[in-house]
Amino acid sequence: MGIEKVEGTYAEAFEGIFARLIITSDDEETLKAAAEDSTSTPSIVIGRVEGGYEKRIKHSETPDGRNGVIVQFWGGIDSSKPLQDSVKRFEIELSYRIRQDILVKPFTAVYNALNGAVGQIDTMERIGHCGDGFEWEEDLKGRRIINVPIMVPDFRIERYLGYGLGVMGGNFWYMCKTKKAVFEAGRRALEAIHQIDGAVTPFDICSAGSKPETKFPWIGPTTNEAYCPSLRDKLGTRSKIPEGVEYIPEIVINGVSLAVVSEAMRAGIESIWDLPEVSWISAGNYGGKLGRYRVRLKELFG
Repeated sequence: MGIEKVEGTYAEAFEGIFARLIITSDDEETLKAAAEDSTSTPSIVIGRVEGGYEKRIKHSETPDGRNGVIVQFWGGIDSSKPLQDSVKRFEIELSYRIRQDILVKPFTAVYNALNGAVGQIDTMERIGHCGDGFEWEEDLKGRRIINVPIMVPDFRIERYLGYGLGVMGGNFWYMCKTKKAVFEAGRRALEAIHQIDGAVTPFDICSAGSKPETKFPWIGPTTNEAYCPSLRDKLGTRSKIPEGVEYIPEIVINGVSLAVVSEAMRAGIESIWDLPEVSWISAGNYGGKLGRYRVRLKELFG
């Protein structure tokens, strides 16, 4: 079986604000820690930002000729308010991630990696001024750089970071017979997705698919009980889990465009549909309540 495992459903996705950044460092372990720490908490549902690791880049591709990675940070859009309100909230939350998870690591720097941005964030107010007024600016190959004096000198960040409008929440579920398949298929899918430029997976292998309705609104999204294997007997006919399925992990994808998200979903699904311990491939949607994009799984394959 291959495409026969893919259900005739769709993933529901929505528009978000994103920044695409280069992080560099002299030290490989420090670079890894900065990238992982700053992108490790997918918390968009509580009004924060979420992030994802996109790819390694060559020394020749970084502004300062050092070890480098590209990461993305994402924020939600409140459609009931002007876009600039959402941008300002994104700017504040992004500054926390950079200050707490990157600036504090020795010899790191941050640069813009987004071409064709729809707007810019001035990093002086919320990051540059960590220098307490002693910060200074200089030019680096046409980029305006803020030098923030710190005790292991010094942190550098490009003054203007571009932001764009992309697509969040593309996803697919892979329904597994065994615990081993959760990891084998998940890692294979992530490897395929990370070959697609512009796509990130903020949760990687996610074990907690949710739903918009909840008895506890102060928490935010809560468990999608119809797909919880441990509730199959308790729910009876309300359970939607196919026979033989014991685990339903989810891969969530954000990307710089709908085309990128669609291609990443296609690559991830195609990489695992030949595994015998993956019974079905489906997706999370909420009947159009969450977002305006519907990525139909079978249409990804022509």
